[in-house]
Amino acid sequence: MTSFKSPGRHGYAVEVSPFVASTVACASSQYYGIAGCGTLLVLEQREADVSLVRSFDWSNGLFDVTWSENNEHVLVTAGGDGSLQIWDTANPQGLLQVLKGHTQEVYSVDWSQTQGENLVVSGSWDHTAKVWDPERCQLVSSLQGHEGVIYSTIWSPYIPACFASASGDGTLRVWDVKAGSCRLAIPAHRAEALSCDWCKYDQNVLVTGAVDCSLRVWDLRNIRNPLAQMVGHSYAIRRVKFCPFYKTVLASCSYDFTVRFWDYSKNQPLLETLEHHSEFVCGLDFNLHIPNQVVDCSWDETVKVFTPSCLAAQ
Repeated sequence: MTSFKSPGRHGYAVEVSPFVASTVACASSQYYGIAGCGTLLVLEQREADVSLVRSFDWSNGLFDVTWSENNEHVLVTAGGDGSLQIWDTANPQGLLQVLKGHTQEVYSVDWSQTQGENLVVSGSWDHTAKVWDPERCQLVSSLQGHEGVIYSTIWSPYIPACFASASGDGTLRVWDVKAGSCRLAIPAHRAEALSCDWCKYDQNVLVTGAVDCSLRVWDLRNIRNPLAQMVGHSYAIRRVKFCPFYKTVLASCSYDFTVRFWDYSKNQPLLETLEHHSEFVCGLDFNLHIPNQVVDCSWDETVKVFTPSCLAAQ
């Protein structure tokens, strides 16, 4: 395991570059995101450690980050002032553009992955999801329907112009951007849903994680009951991620300071629990280039890169 320490910056989200296996971005905030500024950290993992390549400050907290899918130097972050920031890591100034439209904190951003599509989706405390054209720096659409904070917005890796969202109203929603409407609303949890993610192997399968400490796997063809439910965390689940290398394996991180790995196809789905942080674990990502490598970040001011033993053995 390698680690990077960012004094005074509490990690909210991490994402590995889709272009460069060793490059990781982390969205962080001062004072746990309650006050102060935010910093985008661009890190490089080497054999022995993780080092800072570049950092860019913003006047408000940063709560999420996503890499461009068509330019290895460009990223988008989600700001506590209701704006999205577009950054160019090859530019010493960093900031390319600011996208304004949300009226409260932006808590999630994601860059579309389907071929021929170049869109960013954001979710906010203002209960709206907004879709942006990052090249023209224009708002494409604003989608309403959630009755609570939107904590997570994730594009489908298969279906064009389709994304999912998880909200404080407990629902998982699937949206059609072209129609400008919600295709499906699933009452996923009787508590705030803080995260969702799409399965990389089945376009109909998603997972949600919530304040009720459970993960639930959903098949969009039959939403009456979850495909699977996993319990084990002792506090809210902040982020869930499907593994890109195994169809039924996923990871979760929590306010209980742990990262857990699961296989929802097994009778005993919990594969491993890692307790290497001393504060809330908020950010989590799999490295697409290096099988089974995981990156996480925490309010304990560290970013960690590791391979869980349950996957290393596969």
